[in-house]
Amino acid sequence: MPASPPPHRPPGNRWPAWRWLRRYFGFSRAETSGFVLLLLVVLAIAALPPLLRPTDPVYLPAADQHQLDAWSQDLSARLDSGRAASTHAFAERYPARPRGGGSRYPAVPQVRLAPFDPNALTAEGWEARGVPHFVAGRIVNYGQKAGGFRAKSQVQRVYGLPDSVYQRLAPFMQLPEALPGRGSAGYAAGGRFGAGEGGRAFEKVARKPAHLQPFDLNLADTTQLMQIKGIGRGRAKGLVKYRAELGGYVAESQLTDYFMLRDAPDLVDSLRKYTFVAAGYAPRPVLVNSATFDELWPHPLVRKPLARLIVAFRKQHGPFKTPDDLRQIKILKEEDFVKLRPYVRCE
Repeated sequence: MPASPPPHRPPGNRWPAWRWLRRYFGFSRAETSGFVLLLLVVLAIAALPPLLRPTDPVYLPAADQHQLDAWSQDLSARLDSGRAASTHAFAERYPARPRGGGSRYPAVPQVRLAPFDPNALTAEGWEARGVPHFVAGRIVNYGQKAGGFRAKSQVQRVYGLPDSVYQRLAPFMQLPEALPGRGSAGYAAGGRFGAGEGGRAFEKVARKPAHLQPFDLNLADTTQLMQIKGIGRGRAKGLVKYRAELGGYVAESQLTDYFMLRDAPDLVDSLRKYTFVAAGYAPRPVLVNSATFDELWPHPLVRKPLARLIVAFRKQHGPFKTPDDLRQIKILKEEDFVKLRPYVRCE
């Protein structure tokens, strides 16, 4: 019986890479086929995105440039119209000075110089005597704020008044040359300035007494305080107002807490010399348990931050039992507590 022929095999040089994979990895024929297929799929996935990416759009700047040009023209037109409006408004408010050095203001007819009272002239009256327009209004305002001119030297001090104009008008002003000093006859007669050349009487100011009897600081009014040398009307009113806010002074040392006296130790010494606080004086109390925030903060020794904490503390911990309980409020310094202590009541 003849032998059967051997099975068919591919030649040795067919698919060498296939045979190399099987020998190198120990794959079977089916595993080798699957590996090759998987490798092809991975390569296809890696190559697809660049192939499927859409083409970048082509930018055409003509349309955008046209829009930018339109916006630029609109902005230029708006700037030109705004500049024209502001120029027109400025020209209306500040008229251009005429050529030839003339004034921009209407001319005022000049009058012949004669004796006159500077306190009776209007701005037009000063202009009619050769004073520039802007200086004429300044002279009138200065005289009104000063309560009237009392001497020619006051007119001379007005800013902007040319000296040549003043020298021409001074002989006709019905005022003394200068304010009389303390040693003048007008001052000795009981007034600060006496009467002027035109017979005009000036304000009289009483002399402060050389020997002053001490008075109660909590009962004194502004007139009594002004008798002390160096205490004018402003400081006297401020001391009375501060006393009302404080609820009364408990010691002369509190005068240094008033801001108008902090840099004036000589005035504080004068006040201590001529004033006193009556023994046993009871100031208006600060009711820390019942007063509202609006009632607490106006006190000069409390103010808003401490008033808020006082109200919050008593809501959280209950009413204050003694004034010393205020020491538990951290922002209250010891020296401030000592000042506030005489006013505190825990009722």
